[in-house]
Amino acid sequence: MKGFFKVTDLEHTLKYSAVFPNVGTEFIELHEAFERILSVDIVSDINLPDFARSTMDGYAVKASSTFGATEENPAYLTVKGTIDMGKPASFSIGSGEAAKISTGGMLPDGSDSVIMIEYTEIIDKTTIEIYRSVAPGRHVLATGEDIKKGDNILSCGQRLRPQEIGLLAALGKDSVKVYKKPVIGIISTGDEIVPINNIPDKCRIRDINTYTLSSLVQKAGGIPVAYGIVGDDFDALLENCSIAIAHSDMVLISGGSSVGTRDLTVEVLSSLPGSDIMVHGISISPGKPTILAQTSGKAIWGLPGHVVSAMIVFEIVIRPFIEKISGLSLKYKKELRIPALLSRNISSAQGRIDYMRVRLIEKNGIKWAEPVLGKSGLISNLTKADGLIEIGINTEGLDKDSKVWVIPV
Repeated sequence: MKGFFKVTDLEHTLKYSAVFPNVGTEFIELHEAFERILSVDIVSDINLPDFARSTMDGYAVKASSTFGATEENPAYLTVKGTIDMGKPASFSIGSGEAAKISTGGMLPDGSDSVIMIEYTEIIDKTTIEIYRSVAPGRHVLATGEDIKKGDNILSCGQRLRPQEIGLLAALGKDSVKVYKKPVIGIISTGDEIVPINNIPDKCRIRDINTYTLSSLVQKAGGIPVAYGIVGDDFDALLENCSIAIAHSDMVLISGGSSVGTRDLTVEVLSSLPGSDIMVHGISISPGKPTILAQTSGKAIWGLPGHVVSAMIVFEIVIRPFIEKISGLSLKYKKELRIPALLSRNISSAQGRIDYMRVRLIEKNGIKWAEPVLGKSGLISNLTKADGLIEIGINTEGLDKDSKVWVIPV
């Protein structure tokens, strides 16, 4: 029997992400840029808007022409014409004059505000009365009011949402430089694992982890590549790992990470050229026997074979590493956690961080986190869960009605 591994605390493990370099960069078309991560700062080369425009349907006016106007004492203005959308005005506005304008229209010279159409009445073809005054700049976007030429508007390491893509479109950027999506190799190990289209013999199980881990990699912004199932064979696993490392930015190996005579993962990782076993055991549950190694500047993970443990380790530990090599800046990393009250007492062992599966239930306007109980290897429990709650390393448990933060999964 091999010796017991020495666990590393979660915080220290996560700090190792700084060791691994970002993946390369590429130019992509803007229509492909959703959820991609910028690899450069974006500086505006224009003012936005680049002309003063109306934000309301109404009349472009000189604000001073409206001062003092009320329903009892309206002001009368001469309408000089209509502003056509997409065209500059062929005339200017002076005191006592107005121009009909639509939302987005360019203000004519001499005007500095827009009176909403709701506060006007047409007297005849060339005259309107207005019964509310407006201040200069009212219902108007001035040149450069949104973005000024030379402004740093987006930053390296920022994930592109629809609103950022819209901003780039407004600036005329039809392509953008982003970090490549990291390629994540996935290997399942164990003599008991068979492909999912096989009917397992007694004592064997289908390969679930390749599919769950592939989905999690895609969710994290990576590209999963499956390298198949490898039995409990040192040479075969070493060969498969070497191939995966050569063609991937990170490798995940599920199974073979515990202490035991058939657990080859740590021996194989130790045999890779220039390898360094950085972590063999993390003070979390489930997932304690997780391995982190590096070779050729790439992270290689040994994950528990139990699908539930592997998925929780991915969410809590591996996803931050993928985000790091993907170029995501910490200041743009958003951790969504949902506040709720715990529906029952739960116990925990000190010396490790426990992750408990919970479902979210709302009663009388209050969100409750209800633990999903059952043995740790039951994948059906994960399908019933909405998220995880964290029980601290120095905590013996949590009481009913305690406030908890649910990590969506």
